[in-house]
Amino acid sequence: MATALSLTHLGSLMRGVRSVDEVGAEQRAAELAKRSIKKASKLWALDLAIRCMDLTTLEGSDTPGKVTALCAKGIRPKPGDATIPSVAAICVYPARVPDAATHLKGSTVKVASVATAFPSGQSFTSIKVTETEDAVKAGAHEIDMVIDRGAFLSGDYQHVYDEIVAIKEACGNAHLKVILETGELGTYDAVRRASILAMAAGADFIKTSTGKVQPAATLPVSLVMMEAIRDFVRETGRPVGFKAAGGIRTSKQAIAYLVLLYETLGSDWMTPDLFRLGASTLLNDVLMQIEKERTGVYQSPDYFTID
Repeated sequence: MATALSLTHLGSLMRGVRSVDEVGAEQRAAELAKRSIKKASKLWALDLAIRCMDLTTLEGSDTPGKVTALCAKGIRPKPGDATIPSVAAICVYPARVPDAATHLKGSTVKVASVATAFPSGQSFTSIKVTETEDAVKAGAHEIDMVIDRGAFLSGDYQHVYDEIVAIKEACGNAHLKVILETGELGTYDAVRRASILAMAAGADFIKTSTGKVQPAATLPVSLVMMEAIRDFVRETGRPVGFKAAGGIRTSKQAIAYLVLLYETLGSDWMTPDLFRLGASTLLNDVLMQIEKERTGVYQSPDYFTID
C-alpha cells in the first residue's frame, strides 16, 4: 500500500517531473502507427487484443439482460469457435456488478467496475470510498477510478494523491486502474505529471480516458503515459499496467497501440496483466479481421452477435 507523501515531498516529486517533447512524441507515435506487420504476427496481435480487452457497457440504459448478453459475448466472443479467446474483463457500473459476477462465475473473465463518481469524479471522497468498497463486495476484481480533474488542474496534487491512496486501500485485493481523463488535462506535461502522481499513489494501472470526453485515447498521449511508466519502473522496480480507452473501434487502431506498447515498454507488457484496451464496439471488428486473415474474405457484421 502506498504511504501518503507530505506536501513538501509531493511538491518536490511534481516539480521533478521532466517536460515532454511535444513534437518528438507526436512524430514517434505517428511513425509507429504506420508500421506494418506480417500475417502471422497480425493474427497473434489480434488474438492478444481480444485477450487484453475490457468489454464495456457504461450507459444509463444498462439492464441486467444487457450485462448478461455482454458477459456471454466476453466469455465466448464467437460461438462455435473455441480458438477465439475470452476477453480480459467485463466493465460495468457498480450497480451492475452483481449481474456480471453471477454470469462470469467459473470463467477466466474478470469483473471490472468504474467507481468514484464516474465519469466526472466530482463528489466527496467518503462517497467514492464507499462506492469502491461496495463494488468490491459485490464481486468486482478490478476498479477503474477517475481522478478529480478539478483538483489536479487547480494544482491541488495532495488531494488527488490522498484520494487515490484511499481508493487503493478500499480496493483490498482488487486491482486499481486510475483514469486520468487525458482529454481534459490540456497538455502532455500535465498528462505526464498525472501519470507519475497516480503511480506514486499506488495505481496498478494508469488509464487514458473514460471514453466520455473527446479527445479520448490518442497515440501521442499513450506514448507519454507509457514513457512515464517506463521511467517509474526504472526508478522503483514496480511494474504498472497501461489501459487505453475511448474511441478505439478498429483492429488497425488496436494493433497500433500494441506496436506502441512493444516499442516503449517491451514484451513483458504484452499481457492482460499489464495491458488493457477499453472498448464497447472493437470486438466485432477484430473478429472480422481475424476471419479475413484466415480466409482472405471479409464477413458481414451480421455474422457476429451484437456487442
